[in-house]
Amino acid sequence: MWKPPQRIKYIARPGSWPDAEEARRSRLFSPLSFGALRLATRSWVPAMVPWRATQDGYVNDDVLEWYARFARGRPGALVIEATGIRDIPSGPLLRIGDDRFLPGLRHLAETVHRESHGETRLLIQLIDFLTIRRRPPREKFLRRFLKIDRALRDRLDAGHTPEEVIRERLCAMSDAQLEQVLDAREFESLQMGYRERVSDMHLEHVRKLPQVLPGLFAQAAARAREAGIDGVELHYAHAYTMASFLSAHNDRADGYGQTRDNRLRLPLEVYDSVRQRVGRDYPVGCRLLAEECIDGGSAVADACHYATAFARAGMDFVSLSRGGKFEDAMQPKPGEAAYPYTGPSGYECMPQYISDEQGPFGRNLEPAREIRTAVRAAGYETPIVTAGGVHGFRMAEAMLHDGQADIVGAARQSLADPDWFLKMRLGLGAQVRVCEYTNYCEGLDRKHKQVTCQLWDRSELDEPDVRRSADGRRRLTAPDWHPPG
Repeated sequence: MWKPPQRIKYIARPGSWPDAEEARRSRLFSPLSFGALRLATRSWVPAMVPWRATQDGYVNDDVLEWYARFARGRPGALVIEATGIRDIPSGPLLRIGDDRFLPGLRHLAETVHRESHGETRLLIQLIDFLTIRRRPPREKFLRRFLKIDRALRDRLDAGHTPEEVIRERLCAMSDAQLEQVLDAREFESLQMGYRERVSDMHLEHVRKLPQVLPGLFAQAAARAREAGIDGVELHYAHAYTMASFLSAHNDRADGYGQTRDNRLRLPLEVYDSVRQRVGRDYPVGCRLLAEECIDGGSAVADACHYATAFARAGMDFVSLSRGGKFEDAMQPKPGEAAYPYTGPSGYECMPQYISDEQGPFGRNLEPAREIRTAVRAAGYETPIVTAGGVHGFRMAEAMLHDGQADIVGAARQSLADPDWFLKMRLGLGAQVRVCEYTNYCEGLDRKHKQVTCQLWDRSELDEPDVRRSADGRRRLTAPDWHPPG
């Protein structure tokens, strides 16, 4: 993962912890009610991809225990990982693109409600993504995958030269020479692996996304409701399809790109389709980037415009993230796919303890304040969920007091200690296992390994019934914690 050149080392400092009475009177542990959204507290565990599902996208025992473990910490809301809305293979990621996934998802909802004693609201993040392929070995790409078309022949001045001769000639070239004769997308496919974009209008399925996606998202949301899941979060962030429509890089000329309002068109149509399908009494919100953090990408002003439009349309919440784009990702090794959290924008999404002068904690707070202010100035009270390096009560409470959030999200800290919200509420914050922000978990995610935390994954391995990682070396969930008495 990319790191800022300043390489300043930071230590997580959560500050003092509240006693039980202060926690009881706090904003963090006060209820929130807006539209269809009802939370017992303003604590939120954002979606994290744990790589626990079956290869066919089904809920299994590892998935159930992963979410049950967070539920036992009783956050106000817990968001299920990015779950695919299409019925297509996607590896060990949850899917919701067919009714056959309903029994498992229903079991998951029942598990979370039971383990949290009915306190935690369970939402599911719905995602669509376009094709991305692994970076091919150089010779394999040049000998098999590269299309030898008229344009390439012209650039090579190859005329009617046999294709096999052209391929031999290309294999003998240096990368610098190849960059001169291949077009930009061909060279990118060689260096990074093939990746579709929402602006690839020469591809029929990409052209038809505006006609296809609203129905797919609506069907997925209806299944979520049928499964007993308490709400949906539309994934409009990071490197995926819907975020790409919102991106300033979206130059589609069919009315779904080039201007802010055109880029908003499909996300609003998706939301409208979902809302019509599930009704006004079911929570529907989205995950949105406060900033893309890439050259020429969308900025805070764009997010203010988008969040206000979503509030106007009737969303029940807007959850803010930042960065995490393919455009600045590091080059993958041959045989691996590009990972959108390896470049500078990826760092902005998941900053670690080696950082710059701003540091890794709360990098999204000021953008979140601007976005929330814009939504309020437009006359809407839509709750804003803000996350990013939150690891202490004082920071969380200040975010709520200073207008940087209405709900506090914490992913990595909740992974480090799934009970940390409960410990704070009970006045036992001194027992919180504080995240060190080494991004050990992010490294596992990048390799598509089951995600765990180094602060607990080798602890108490001999406990009975401990679920272990595929290699048997790590436990898959944190040891249970039992409040005194």
